[in-house]
Amino acid sequence: MESHLRTILKTVTWRIIATITAVIVTYYYTHDWRLSLVAGGVMAIFKTIFYYIHERVWNLIHWERKTIK
Repeated sequence: MESHLRTILKTVTWRIIATITAVIVTYYYTHDWRLSLVAGGVMAIFKTIFYYIHERVWNLIHWERKTIK
């Protein structure tokens, strides 16, 4: 099982990558940096919360998990 700190660090690093991607894609379609940054910021907040919850729920599921002996 992962620690909460490890899950948080994985969440933050992935969210940075995904937010940069969202901003670039939004800018590509809108050509508006302000809208792109706002959209990226809003998505980052919500998706970070949902990703953390997703990781913690999967930590509770023992299906296909192998233990180290």
